[in-house]
Amino acid sequence: MSEPAVAVTGVTKTFPVPFKRQSVIAVRDLNLQVEAGQVYGLLGPNGSGKSTTLKIILGLVSPTRGTAEIFGRESKEVASREAVGFLPESPYFYKYLTGAETLRFYGKLCGLRGPKLVTRVDELLELVGLTNARDRRLGGYSKGMLQRIGLAQALVHEPRLVVLDEPTAGVDPVGSREIRDLILDLKRRGITVLLSSHLLDQVQEVCDRVGILADGILVRDGPVDELLAVENRTEVVFENGSDELGQQLETLIRAAGGQLIERRKSRKTLERLFLDATRK
Repeated sequence: MSEPAVAVTGVTKTFPVPFKRQSVIAVRDLNLQVEAGQVYGLLGPNGSGKSTTLKIILGLVSPTRGTAEIFGRESKEVASREAVGFLPESPYFYKYLTGAETLRFYGKLCGLRGPKLVTRVDELLELVGLTNARDRRLGGYSKGMLQRIGLAQALVHEPRLVVLDEPTAGVDPVGSREIRDLILDLKRRGITVLLSSHLLDQVQEVCDRVGILADGILVRDGPVDELLAVENRTEVVFENGSDELGQQLETLIRAAGGQLIERRKSRKTLERLFLDATRK
């Protein structure tokens, strides 16, 4: 079995309150695992510990207790970040640079040079749909375009794991859909994606697995389909029917020469699961 992309074990993080003899627990006894190739959604209300968790995974913040690993390396080791691309919630770019210049700048920071860098910039601009805007200064980019160039810079060194903090924040529905499609494309390429978002419908569409934080505690964790399944209810086309009725209908359909396309558990929305999990 391959090692997980992210493994968080027994992590607790406390922050002291300035000028007071007390502290705030941001994350409490967190155990979290993201398998390689998965799209994992980390959800939670404001102040639930999402950003702190991402920073611990990225090695930007040290946990008070516990460990975080990226592909088997502790995140506090600089070498662990070689496999990681990161897009923060509010990335800052030099607005006087063009899209292509921005990617060349980040590519050079990652050690790319010459023809390999030129080819990589062209590939990324095509991937994020900004080839036609490659020579436009970032000061003229829309919010959605800035997020896409941010995603491109996170991919410049071909990481195995991409961490996205609110990748669609402030983006219109069209831009949000484009970023969603890019995340699905990363999944098809075998790249692991760990993201946090408040857009629950979008998370439901792209994520294989989700974890929900509330008050620093992981209150739900599992595959999206399992978490959203409603127990003791099976959907065919009818409602409030027993399993026996479903079997009878299936028999009747087959006897009439038809085919039952699907029988599955009824599902609630990710939004309902989120509200139920975080309600005090």
